[in-house]
Amino acid sequence: MDSLGNGYNPLRWDCEKKGCFNKLCRPKIEVFADCFPRRINFGDVDGIVEINGIGLMLEWKTGKGSISVGQRIMYEKLTKTGIITVLCVVGNAETMECRKYCLVYMGKKGKFKNADLAIIKNVIRRWVVFAEKRKNHDRHPED
Repeated sequence: MDSLGNGYNPLRWDCEKKGCFNKLCRPKIEVFADCFPRRINFGDVDGIVEINGIGLMLEWKTGKGSISVGQRIMYEKLTKTGIITVLCVVGNAETMECRKYCLVYMGKKGKFKNADLAIIKNVIRRWVVFAEKRKNHDRHPED
């Protein structure tokens, strides 16, 4: 299925024909480790979108879905102004089965809540409504 003008944008890479996408197409961010102090380095972004000057960042977790201390600190600092909201989803990326999610907004990480894909989509749609009518620092839809 091709793009339908609605943002549908699947990965069009065939790993069986072209090889592993992660090995061939993702930058090897570890080579930049010596550019930063302490144990700081780039992390990957699973998804990000912007509407009306504010962003929603997707962080996908597998397994138990724990957010590292460093990630939590980064998300709390990045979201402090309200310009970015982070949606952390725990699930299976291959099947898109979702188990739970939390939001980080205005410098605060919310509690994880049980969720399936329909609930995650609803959270995203509520953020879109919030972003579409945002003029100043309005309340976040989860507040």
